[in-house]
Order: sequence, then structure tokens, then C-alpha cells
Amino acid sequence: MDLQGFPLPPNCPKPGACIRVERPEEGLAVVYLDPPHRKLAVLDAPLLRDLDAVVQELQQETSLKGIVFAGAEPLKFAAGADVEGIGGISDPSDAFRIVQFVHNIFTNIEKLKPTTVAAIGGPVPGGAYELSLSCNFIIAADDPKTRIGLPETQLGIIPGWGGSHRLPERIGVPLALDAIMTGRLMKAKVAKKRGMIDRMTYPHKLVELASEIAMGRLKVKRKKRGMAKWLVDRNPIAKAVIGNKVRKTVESKTRGKYPAPLRALDLVLGSGGKSRADASRLEAEAVAELAVGSICKSLVGIFFISEAAKKFARGNDDFRPREFKNGAVIGGGVMGGAIASLAAEKGLSMRLIDLSRDALDAAQVEHLQVIAKKRKRRRLAPHLADGAIDRLTVSEQMDGLKHADIVLEAVAERMDVKKSVLGQLAEKTPSDCLLATNTSSLSVTAMAEGIPNPERVVGMHFFNPVRMMPLVEVVKGEQTSDEAAIEVAALAARMGKTPVVVKDVAGFLVNRLLGPYLDEAVRLFVAGADPEALDTLMLDFGMPMGPLRLLDEVGLDIASHAASSLHDAYGERMIPAAGIQLLATDDRLGAKTGKGFYQHPKERKNKPTLCEDLHKLQQEDGAKSLNKEQMTDRLILGMVNEAARCMEEQVTATAGELDLATVFGMGFAPFHGGLLHYADSLGIKEVVRRLEAIAASPDIVARPGGVAKFTPAAYLVDLAERDAKIFA
Repeated sequence: MDLQGFPLPPNCPKPGACIRVERPEEGLAVVYLDPPHRKLAVLDAPLLRDLDAVVQELQQETSLKGIVFAGAEPLKFAAGADVEGIGGISDPSDAFRIVQFVHNIFTNIEKLKPTTVAAIGGPVPGGAYELSLSCNFIIAADDPKTRIGLPETQLGIIPGWGGSHRLPERIGVPLALDAIMTGRLMKAKVAKKRGMIDRMTYPHKLVELASEIAMGRLKVKRKKRGMAKWLVDRNPIAKAVIGNKVRKTVESKTRGKYPAPLRALDLVLGSGGKSRADASRLEAEAVAELAVGSICKSLVGIFFISEAAKKFARGNDDFRPREFKNGAVIGGGVMGGAIASLAAEKGLSMRLIDLSRDALDAAQVEHLQVIAKKRKRRRLAPHLADGAIDRLTVSEQMDGLKHADIVLEAVAERMDVKKSVLGQLAEKTPSDCLLATNTSSLSVTAMAEGIPNPERVVGMHFFNPVRMMPLVEVVKGEQTSDEAAIEVAALAARMGKTPVVVKDVAGFLVNRLLGPYLDEAVRLFVAGADPEALDTLMLDFGMPMGPLRLLDEVGLDIASHAASSLHDAYGERMIPAAGIQLLATDDRLGAKTGKGFYQHPKERKNKPTLCEDLHKLQQEDGAKSLNKEQMTDRLILGMVNEAARCMEEQVTATAGELDLATVFGMGFAPFHGGLLHYADSLGIKEVVRRLEAIAASPDIVARPGGVAKFTPAAYLVDLAERDAKIFA
């Protein structure tokens, strides 16, 4: 059984069970979205079915004066459309019918004669906000949990339930484009300032205030745009200028790989003056095309894997993680200082400890600057900014740790140094204090040897820059407890990161996969590949940065050290290329020294440019005979092959988690769905065939370790023989 092509879930409630209508006084109806099969309402088939029926009933009631649409609780309005349902749609005609069905409901709400008010709070994304837009007024709960916006382009589709035409009507074309293109979920105060909502109130007053407005006893003035409406929204020249600027920005960022933002742009720019029927039809056509495409499927898949990671961080029926109050970081360098700063901003009382006063001073200055910038841009309220500053203290002594819930070391990447620090921490912290390490390559198991209660020693590997990179690898040593892994994952989630649990192997996951990729890039460069073309090739593939530019950002010395470590751990298939050693000198280590493969100007506004002396380091010309597809295969399939070995070793529990780490940790093109999804898209038989062809190439055969690197992993061979996929 389905609803206009939208499948009903197996546990589908009976008709009428998802909507509760109360009538606190004559002439007023309060419609509560309260489905019994979900903790937070989702606009899925059962709820839409019941909402349609309720709206039709309300249309027949001539005595009604006001109607309020609310969630079951003030901070639980609705979590938007049923993303799982969208991901399951394969027929464009089904997608078209679903969108038109919802449009009909929202248009009927818009046509209701009584005054309609949406009383929203908590997360109000996508379809939930589009439902609100169909009401006369929107009142939001003034609470940090309230977040409002249209994030659909982040999932490869467009706001298709009225957002592409109702939002421009409400706040104008420029602000609507900003909201839709960025997909940001905005705080209530920001939404109010932009005109996305009409008023805020305390959560416990939400329905009461909305009822007063609906009944006409309390007046609310909607924000008016004045002449801007005529000078911009209805001015074809102004819209053309805005459209061209936005289009260039989108194309520059997406390199033409993501069609949804451009479709949304066209819909917003063309929405003015169209009838509801025409605007709805155009949105439905766009959704029908995009929702069944591979890009939407890939992005939806990443969304669900990331939601599963967050669910892991919340614990399970047997164990719920503590909410840490006190923490510390040992090591005040760039990484340690940033970790302590971010944790302090997110509510932990943090102690930053380092022997160097200069390092501590620099970390404090950076912390103050980051918080001041957020305060200035109104991303942090003044009292929250003051709290973030007050919560970070520094010390040159290993003290103030008696009440620590977690201490993370971020000292030099040497086993003897780290073991010494952890040993001291074990003596100075409570027995249940987690001891975390930010190591990027050293064994967590080895670090825990000799430490009392070794089950509390766990890896918490952040990526640089800490505030920007969304992934944290939670590394489980042989003795690390499940509870410790969950608590570290919970802290990572609290800090705004996505945690992925990985096995304690050399390089863990992301750096292990990056090793073959960066190594092959250096080999292709040394073999004569044009460096600019090489980086552009990977940008066109969908990577956020070319491999040579990435090496500069990592640091040539650090990359060389990491390559040697991987070689020590994995043998001949990880023999490092000599190109980095030939290039690297004390004053040529990449971005940190101003020069590497690229010349890095001191002024941030100026872009790095390729160095003119690179040709001196190119020793061969064999790469010039390779076409773009062949070079892409050598770069990407080398990673795929190593990922297959990671699957054999169960470095992550699932293939989905591995893909999530590649997207969030190395920026692997999201529209491909992750590294293993990309392999599936080629077909595993084809992947094996291409790897075998590379392994048989004369230059690879002649290269030490080349055949070992590209010989297909047993995991891939087994799938190919069974004609199976990684993701069934």
C-alpha cells in the first residue's frame, strides 16, 4: 500500500492517529503533529495522509476563526520530509505525484479562511518550514535548539514543497537565495531578523501566543520590504545581475557536479508572478528529476550514515555516556590549542597545559580572536562568548586535573613522549577519567601498556584545521572499552564533529587511505605529469583540493614521515616515492614555510601559485603517455584497493562508516557517495579489471612495490567472482 507513490511504513499507524486536534475555545483549532510511531514528527506518508484529511475537514468548518499548527511539544515541531522515503523513490513519476500531493495540502492550508499560525520550535528543516510558510504567521520558540531553514540542496534536491516560491515572496530574492544555496539552519533570532519568522516567544508560551494571534486578540506586523520588493524582486535587470553572480559562485564551488543549486536558483529567480499551480508544477518537475538521480542518492546515503554515527554517540539501552564538565589538553601547539578552544566553546571547563609559555600565550590569543570574531558576527551571544573565554585556563604545570572527566594529549608524535605523558596523567586524574590521544599514526594499544585501567585509553584523532574538519576518528585499542569509545564519540558530536570508530592499525583509516593516493600523485609528477593538470584532474573528479596542493597543506616533512611509517607497517606496497625528499628542504616544506609545490603568499587573499622550478624534479616522461582516465584510476583505485584491505581487516564496522570517513576526513567527492560507493558505481568486476591492467603496466612492474600496490585485494576479487556489490 502507498500514498501517491510514497510507500507507507510497515508499522503504519491507523488513519487519523498522527494528528491530534484540540479546541481550547470556540472558534479555535490547534492541530498537533503527534505521530505515535516517531519521537519527532516527520512529514512521512502516514502524517501527510492525516494532515490532508484534517485540512479538508477544517475547510468545511465555517465557525472557525483561527487555526494553530504545532508540534507535540514546544521544541518538537517536525524534522522535515521523510528523507528515507525520498531515498527509496526510483520512479520520477512517483516523485512528481508526491510533490504535487503535498503542494495540494499546503495550498489548501494557505487558502483556509481562518487566520493560520505555525507555532514552531526545535529543528524545523525543509518540509517542516515549508509547512510553516503556508500559514499566515510563523511564531518560533526562542531557544538554542530552534533551527530553521531549507537544507534540501545539501541532499541533492531543491525545496520542492513551496520553499522555492513562498520564501522569496516572504523575504525577497537575495535572502531567499542565501538561505537555499547555503542550506543553513538558522537560529530563531537570525530567522526573525531576516523575516523568515514573525515573532519569538518562550517555549512554554508558544501555543498560547500563537492562539492569541490566530484569534485576532494580538496583532503581529510582518516585516515589510518596502521599495526593495519593486527594485529587486520585480526588476528583471536586478534579478539577472544577482543570478549571474550566484551562478558564478555556485559553478566555482561545485565545478558543475551538483545540479540542485542551479535548479533552485532558476526556480527562485523565476518565481515572481507565477500562479501557485505553475510554481508547484515546476518544483515538482525539478524534484522528480533530481530525487531519482545518483547524486541525490549518494548525498542521502551519506546523510543516513552520519545520522547513524550520531546515534552511536548517544549510547544504547545498556550505556549512556556522561556529559563531561571538566577536561584538559596536554600540548599547546596548533592542534592542542584548537581542540581546547573548541571544547571550551562547547561548554567544557578546559585546562590547556604546555611547558612553553609562548605556546600557551599564542593559544590563548587565538582562542580570544576566534570567540571575538564569532561574537562580532553574532554567531555567539555575548554571555556565551564570555563563558567560552572564561572556561579556558592555561598552565605550565600538569595541575588542576583532580576533577577531569577527560584529558587529551597532543604532544610530539613520539611513542616514548606520549607514554610518559599518559603515565603522569594516570597518577594525577581520577580512575574513571578518560585518557585520550590525538595521535595520527602511533598505536593506541602500545600507549595503554602499563597504564592503570587501560580500558580508558582511547584515540581521539582530530584533523587539521580542527575547527573546519568535520571528522574525528575514535580509535579503539585492544583494551579500550566500548563505553570509552561511546563517550569519546559523544564528546566529538558535542563539539560538532562526526565520529567514526576505527581499529587500532597503522595510519588508522583516513591517513592509511591517503597514503597510496598522495604517493601516486608524487610518482606521476616525477614521471612527467603536468602538476597543474594533475591537481585540476582531481578537482574535476570532485576532490576539494588537488593532491600536490594537499601535500603542501599537510607539510612535506610530515607527509614524508607518514609515508615512511606506512611503509614500515605495510611493507612493499607502501614503498614511498622519492619525490618529496628531493623537493623538501628546511625552507621548502609547503604552506608553513611559504613554498613547496606551490608558492604560498603571506596575504590570504592571494591564491597560491605553482612554483616555476618544478620541472627540475621531473626525472621521467612516462606519465605523459597516460590519459586522464588512466591517471584517475591510478590515483583513485589505489585508494579503493587499500580500502578493500581495510574491509578485510574490519578497520571499520561497516562499509558505510568507511565511506563516511572518506567524505568527512579527506573530502572525497560527496556526489560519488564515498570511496566504496564509487567502486560500486564502476562495477567491482570493472574495478578488478582496471587494477589488473595497471599492475601489468611495464612501468608499474618495474617499480619496487608497484605490483603489490595494484594487485586487486582478495575482498574485491571475491565480490567480482560473485558478481556482487559492496552495498547490496
